[in-house]
Amino acid sequence: MSDVPYRCGFVAVVGRPNVGKSTLINTILGNKVSIVTSKPQTTRHRILGVDSHEEYQVIYVDTPGIHRKANKAMNRLMNRTAVNALVDADVVLFMTEATRWTDEDQDVLERLADVSAPVIALLNKIDKIHPRERLLTALSAMSARRDFNEVIPISAQKHDNLDRLTALVPDFLPPSEPLFPEEMLTDRSENFHVAETIREKLTLAVQQEIPYGLTVQIETMQRGEHGVEINAIIWVERDSQKGIVVGKGGGLLKKVGRSARLELKERYKVPVHLALWVKVKDNWADNEQDLLRLGYESP
Repeated sequence: MSDVPYRCGFVAVVGRPNVGKSTLINTILGNKVSIVTSKPQTTRHRILGVDSHEEYQVIYVDTPGIHRKANKAMNRLMNRTAVNALVDADVVLFMTEATRWTDEDQDVLERLADVSAPVIALLNKIDKIHPRERLLTALSAMSARRDFNEVIPISAQKHDNLDRLTALVPDFLPPSEPLFPEEMLTDRSENFHVAETIREKLTLAVQQEIPYGLTVQIETMQRGEHGVEINAIIWVERDSQKGIVVGKGGGLLKKVGRSARLELKERYKVPVHLALWVKVKDNWADNEQDLLRLGYESP
């Protein structure tokens, strides 16, 4: 028996919107536990991704991007969710883009001032830095902003330097038995992942501000001899948004449904029958009671 104690703990991945937090966790796990789009505020919930090994279990905590513009109840809830993840974190991964530093990055850094857990700075998207000498400047600038435990350049999408990160993280975790079964990948339910898959396809299909007024609720999901049957409601905030989501002759909704159905079919390895309805709930994103009813958690 090894004398090295088993290690287990929570690793909160924080940063401003769109720096690649969800992509990082999905890549490390080799599975899609969080949806990804190029649009800010795609991640709205705290999602756990469990990486189990013989000597350690790392529980990555995907968080919404911390952002300044929190003028709606949903945005304020997302900020609270992200900040709350820092409270229980054994390690914090502070993620930024290697190519730029913004005021929102500075805001997140300031929120880390009272964090006692080890903080590792990640400079993501190093594959976009040209010439490569600019990376040394970015690393030097980040190191000067705080006394980080480590500063690591990575590309979450291209897998660059992730081996170094995943080898380092367990050393910072406390001795502990695993908190989740070895086969468990995430704490989220199938209904949650189906709803998020549909919302991802919607977010990719519609333009401008519409994605921020959309949410998806699974009414029923049943497995049968002919596959999986899913009925889902797409909630929007205004009648004008409903028309956009449905599209001319129902075209956009059909496109979204087809794209979601294909991904879910690949996930479940059986035929998927997906029925989507679009309904209006006035200003749901600025109503805390509506948010709770639609599955958003108040941290």
